[in-house]
Amino acid sequence: MDNLTHSLVGAVLGQAGLKRKTGLAMPALIIGANLPDVDAACFFWLEGTEHLAFRRGITHGPPALVLLPLILAGLLWGWDRWQERRGTRPEGRLPVRFGWLYAMVFIGCLSHPFFDWLNVYGIRLLEPFSSRWFYGDTLFIIDPWLWALLIASVWWSRRREKAGGAWTRPARVGLAAVLAYIGVNGWITRSADNEASRAYSDGDHGAPVIASPVPLAFWERETIRTRLASDPTGGQVGPVYRFGRWSLAGGFAGDAGASGTPCALPDLTKLRSTNSQADAFLFWSRAPLATRATDGSVILYDARFYDPRARDRFSVALPDVKCEPMP
Repeated sequence: MDNLTHSLVGAVLGQAGLKRKTGLAMPALIIGANLPDVDAACFFWLEGTEHLAFRRGITHGPPALVLLPLILAGLLWGWDRWQERRGTRPEGRLPVRFGWLYAMVFIGCLSHPFFDWLNVYGIRLLEPFSSRWFYGDTLFIIDPWLWALLIASVWWSRRREKAGGAWTRPARVGLAAVLAYIGVNGWITRSADNEASRAYSDGDHGAPVIASPVPLAFWERETIRTRLASDPTGGQVGPVYRFGRWSLAGGFAGDAGASGTPCALPDLTKLRSTNSQADAFLFWSRAPLATRATDGSVILYDARFYDPRARDRFSVALPDVKCEPMP
């Protein structure tokens, strides 16, 4: 998810009562909820699509979720001691207890992979022990409805706190509402997946379907259905994707192929051994899609993010590979 969502989750956890456990608990929760995204620094040394293979991996796995909180807790504890020596420590700050401080950062960090797992981009939850990608297909990566729930919870709780009322209750109600919203979206995704699978009448009902959340309209899903295509001699030429739309109100709204000229996938094993950009892209890709460029070469996309306007972010050009049309 976006970093505003992660920050708001940390703030709501603090307002739910955790910020009273130790001094600096609120910054520990908010920064901790964003901490696994330190892997964004990879943009300074990686090029092209290599960041796709690096992000949401090593800093989101079990060892990092233990070690990163230790580093941040140590920095915050040191900051408190430094302020105390200088005489600038705020008088109203609670005593800073390292054990509780570590626990707050750890809780914030744990919330991060959970929310990242909820979208279609994917996350490698077991890195470095396993490089398998996990997908929740539940929320779009930026969800204003989720923002609204979280912001309202923090605002309501803070207002109660300033008035001397029971300020933890609004935040806890907000957390319950967020979990309910996630649960409803999970049910919507499963419903879209099931109905899209039944909607195709070519007899290949076992083909996988990705029900991808869309911006704003949480009650709708873009469906991406995969079939393996073969040439007349029986050789596989790659997957064919059928794109559709499903709505909680109107059900499955038919399907249409992606725009552009589809190409047969090249030899991916050979391609990955000779092209580092393609290797990184295919390591990340869940549904690789080959299309024809204007010069007759191939551009690799991922069906989840098929958008020629975003070519530089979620695709890789193969100028030396000629497009072989699908049979």
